[in-house]
Amino acid sequence: MKEIYKAMAAPEKSGGHIGWFRALCAVFGGLAVAYSAMTLFVLLSISQTAHALFIPFLFTPFAWACAALWISLSPTRLGALLRSLVPTFVFFLAAAVIV
Repeated sequence: MKEIYKAMAAPEKSGGHIGWFRALCAVFGGLAVAYSAMTLFVLLSISQTAHALFIPFLFTPFAWACAALWISLSPTRLGALLRSLVPTFVFFLAAAVIV
């Protein structure tokens, strides 16, 4: 277990490529972060139902792109994994508390 942690926490030797693990974490983690944030936004929205659903529908691709970029710029694979899991967990936890 210690070896896996060391391998995940070590920065990439070459900064020229992003690596498959960070790319997959960026794509799917960014999607999870964006959708969980938009779910929380819909739950917090007090406006009419049509507007509460329309705004996240348009904002989700932008949030996904921003989250994916933020995750992919992490220096380590462990950082990419944490950047995709922690915000998703926090948004879902906040949504569970609100509901």
